Amino acid sequence: MKFIIQRDQLISSVQNVMKAISSRTAIPILTGMKIEASQNGIKLTGSDSDISIESFIPAEENGIIYAEQIEPGSIVIQARYFPEIVRKLPEKTVEIETDSSLNVTIRSGKAQFNLNGQDAEEYPQLPKLQTDNNFKLQTDLLKSLIKQTVFAVSTMETRPILTGVNIKLENNTLSFTATDSHRLAAREIPINESNEGFSSIVVPGKSLNELYKILADSDEEIEISVTNNQILFQAKHLNFLSRLLDGNYPETARLIPDQSKTMINVKTKDLSHTIDRASLLAKEDRNNVVRLTTTGDNLLEITSNSPEVGQVAEEISVTSIEGEELKISFSSKYMLDALKAIEYDEVKIEFTGAMRPFIIKPANDDSVLQLILPVRTY
Repeated sequence: MKFIIQRDQLISSVQNVMKAISSRTAIPILTGMKIEASQNGIKLTGSDSDISIESFIPAEENGIIYAEQIEPGSIVIQARYFPEIVRKLPEKTVEIETDSSLNVTIRSGKAQFNLNGQDAEEYPQLPKLQTDNNFKLQTDLLKSLIKQTVFAVSTMETRPILTGVNIKLENNTLSFTATDSHRLAAREIPINESNEGFSSIVVPGKSLNELYKILADSDEEIEISVTNNQILFQAKHLNFLSRLLDGNYPETARLIPDQSKTMINVKTKDLSHTIDRASLLAKEDRNNVVRLTTTGDNLLEITSNSPEVGQVAEEISVTSIEGEELKISFSSKYMLDALKAIEYDEVKIEFTGAMRPFIIKPANDDSVLQLILPVRTY
């Protein structure tokens, strides 16, 4: 195998593929990165058997040549050293060559590295997904679905199913839901696809976080395919494959209250800055609990006290308050996460009493929903 490639293209592909490579894997060859050269271009693959990422660098695209003098072949190269080497090479192009003894030579300018490679035949074959269950989404829409939900997955392995995001495609509606049993984040969007959809799959939160980092912000379409135990995201020169979590996701619809006793409309930034300040003194406490009290005349009081440190109180004027008076305590971290995810200027918060979950939505859009369980403070 031999080729000459633009270093910048190689660096960005290597960085994407590295997100799937772990130094702790049961299959030793997976600590390496597979490189395949063909006349069409260069394909890099990384996998930790949970996530697999393939990145393709075309030999030529839109009249720009990225790779040339290609002699087809493949090798597995040590991922521990390869990214650093490529990043520090002196010239804009890199020549990579392998010989029959699996030795890899990397040249750029006057610098030359020799690495021991491994036989690409021993690298596990990635499953080819044959499925009718596929649909397309704009990349930036997929990124916002991930961003608005994935932060609420559980980080505890005690209930593994909650460490993933529940995705459904039913009746032309795509929904993402995540919960750690103390809070819930959900978003749904209409999809004009005529396929049957799928009732419920659970994608590991870790996979979606990595996918989010790799995807560029663009309105290009990404194709999503689902089989019984895997999901594949196909962008232009990128394939991202993740296993699905086994098990049944809990029925979350019944957690969401259907009527409310107190409704508040408030500017997102004002509320989030006030809660952020109130939580400054609650740092010691794991949940950073703050208390919200309605004081009439469209005013709220946000307070927090920490016996060893002191207390803080701040009044905030809101657009409107309807319904019963209310005192409620909740985790400031959960509230700040929820407000940050909503990405709208004004939110509507609906309470059904001091000890019941409350929901936060954009003021005039029901497609995004955040739910938080209050904290008993007495």
